[in-house]
Amino acid sequence: MIDLTIDGVAIRSPGDATVLEAADGAGIYVPRLCSHPDLPPIDPAELEPWDEVFQGRTSRRTAPAGRTAQANGRYDGCRLCLVELDGHGEPARACVTPVAEGMRVQTSSPDIESRRRAKLRELFATHPHACVQCAQRAGCPLEPCSTNVAKNERCCPIFHTCELRRVAEHVGIPEDTPRYRPAGLPVVDDEPLLLWDANLCIGCLRCVRICRDVRQVDALGFVLDERGQPVVGTRRSTLGASGCRFCLSCVEVCPTGALRLKVEDPRQDGERLTHCVAACPAEMDVPRYLREIRRGDFGRAEAVIREAAPLPRVLGEACYHPCEEHCLRTHLGEPLAICALKRAAVEHADTPVWKSHLHPDPATGRTIAIIGAGPAGLTAAWFLRLKGHAVTLFDAQSSPGGWLRDGIPRYRLSAAAVQADIEDILGMGVDFKAGVEVGKDVALEGVRRQYDAVLVAAGARRAKQLACTGGDLPGVESGLELLQGVATSEREDRASFAGQRIVIIGGGNVAIDVARTALRLGSRDVHVYCLEQRGAMPAHDWEVGAAESEGAVLHPGWGPMQIVGRGKVERVDFCECVSVFDEEGRFAPTLDSGRCASQEADRVLLAIGQEPDLGFLDGVESIRPTAVGYIGVGAESMQTSIEGVFAAGEVVSGPASVVEAIGQARRAASGIDRYLGGSGDLHFRLLEEVEPDAALGRVEGFADLARLRPLQLAGTEAVAEASRCLGCDLRLALTPVPAPPAPWRELTIESVATVPESEGVYRLLDENKVVYAIKGVDNLRHALSQVVTTSTKARFFLYDEDPMFSKRESEIIQQYLQEHGCMPAGEGDEDLDDLF
Repeated sequence: MIDLTIDGVAIRSPGDATVLEAADGAGIYVPRLCSHPDLPPIDPAELEPWDEVFQGRTSRRTAPAGRTAQANGRYDGCRLCLVELDGHGEPARACVTPVAEGMRVQTSSPDIESRRRAKLRELFATHPHACVQCAQRAGCPLEPCSTNVAKNERCCPIFHTCELRRVAEHVGIPEDTPRYRPAGLPVVDDEPLLLWDANLCIGCLRCVRICRDVRQVDALGFVLDERGQPVVGTRRSTLGASGCRFCLSCVEVCPTGALRLKVEDPRQDGERLTHCVAACPAEMDVPRYLREIRRGDFGRAEAVIREAAPLPRVLGEACYHPCEEHCLRTHLGEPLAICALKRAAVEHADTPVWKSHLHPDPATGRTIAIIGAGPAGLTAAWFLRLKGHAVTLFDAQSSPGGWLRDGIPRYRLSAAAVQADIEDILGMGVDFKAGVEVGKDVALEGVRRQYDAVLVAAGARRAKQLACTGGDLPGVESGLELLQGVATSEREDRASFAGQRIVIIGGGNVAIDVARTALRLGSRDVHVYCLEQRGAMPAHDWEVGAAESEGAVLHPGWGPMQIVGRGKVERVDFCECVSVFDEEGRFAPTLDSGRCASQEADRVLLAIGQEPDLGFLDGVESIRPTAVGYIGVGAESMQTSIEGVFAAGEVVSGPASVVEAIGQARRAASGIDRYLGGSGDLHFRLLEEVEPDAALGRVEGFADLARLRPLQLAGTEAVAEASRCLGCDLRLALTPVPAPPAPWRELTIESVATVPESEGVYRLLDENKVVYAIKGVDNLRHALSQVVTTSTKARFFLYDEDPMFSKRESEIIQQYLQEHGCMPAGEGDEDLDDLF
């Protein structure tokens, strides 16, 4: 460590740091565009240009004059980080100047500011900048332009979050900056995942360096034009042919809109997430366990899965994997086999690493009753035990598992997987009371009095009935009961199904499971009729496709009119479905009696949906089912209208998947823990995360690597499939570039006394300097005086004088929405109308 002074502030810095790194470490802002915190310091003149690059199909080659200009030092980066060093005549670039003992640095002076503005003038001469200089830029929707500037002279769609804009506003663009003249350079918009606009490139070479030096892919390079300025392009005419890994790190480091995402970046509570994590109801850290599999450490991968869900074997076999539907590799071809990899993690783990790292919180003395031992109840029991609470599971069945044990067909979910996961959960010390039906064997009110909190997770196990003539004929049966009978081995009447013609009514996942089960029982013809058209069916498309490949015949868009037979089922008459819902979105099928068809049948299996049996709520004060027959809860706490009684799973959502039940149960467990005085934090890290390797490496033909199809992947296959991951999570781990300092002022009585008594808009910030309130007022000093004496949250403030304060307030809020994707958080319990 060495001592130096920057802007009169004495600081200590590592001896191998640059002046820019030392300034960043001390929180002293120095403008920059070509450097980045995750890029190694390097003199841009030392970067080696290629002979040829491609901008789409346009070839660009290094000009001889360009190499001469480079040799003469013409290209030396953005030069915005210039600083003055005591004892040096000319300013130095902070990004490549090493620190020295006793060094005295000045980051700003009239000469430095003049040089920076001159550089920006040069840069913006070939870059759109009308919006940056527009007086109406705050909160501008960008389209249409209120000042009628030609579109190709305006800034790009990321204007409100653009790093170049922030730097330009901080440094200042000279008024004599010439008008931008569109150059008509290539705009490549036919590549997967990202759009590349050469007109917006400033030649900072961040993208080239992150691809070459950090990710070690080397798909991007640059040539030098006649002036010696860099022109960025790809190795070949397409990204795939160039060896691109599509990690999108180049987009992340680009300071302009030259590289932009073509897919919306998901957010959750303001946090940026990968698409696979954002799509997972259980919030599983998919990239992290894939990373462990790539390393060949299946035990650690299993531990990562268990941090989010205590049913890893079940999910590895029966999850409907919404993460795969949202996997960004889908844009290149087929997604990663994330579900199969989850299964592989558990099957190939040599030792249960997670067990030695599982450390529940100390006992709290609090007791919780969970009604229903299905996936939601089991998940909540796991997390609540980890939080130190005593948990008792009640279930009317003789064994825990619910729909996992007696509903999901064994060809999709093995009994061994269910049993093993349940044993792990009960082994945590969860008490299970079998054969106890709440509402019959014990009253809910009695359970409430005995326990500190109650979670209702009873599922939706009652089949809906079909209001149709002939619905009571022999041979009309419940598809749900068929699945339950087969799953529990209580029904193996293959002889009665052999050669039969089966009609299944319903279009959900249960209907498809019934169809595939009927085929396995030896049925001759299996026909599935549903009201919805194929694309609108509730069943997952891949499930429907699997049923069709096995021999089921799908008839979408038909509704039953009557079931006909003499003493038993003989046929079903259907009419074409015109619409499933009415204009207000309510279920109200309309059938066309002029377009009908009949289907011969020996047996009709009904699978038109399930609903919870809420009879146990009779006589319970305050709890009332919702309009559609489920229990209403708070979206975050999952608490019902009765204090201390919570609900999760299908009693809340209706028929759903296992992973959706797990996600709801996690929220309910968090809500219960907070209700009992805990933090509600369920993020139990079973393992310390290993720092991901920043280098992806070059893999020829990476974009075209085919998905491995088996449901069960061998160890080497799993590693290979996990290696198809784009690594798009790595870009979210890149260090943010320090932003120009905001003109916030500390909120004190003294500082507010200097505020003018005029109209305007103020912004309030909390202790972390996060804006949480924006308000237009007719007297800034008076309004802020009230805030300083009443608010417990406000620590800093900023104000703008503006006689049209309502309009200005709207503009600033719009700008906040553009940058953050949400409204400011507000004071807490304070009425938001008073804040916004």
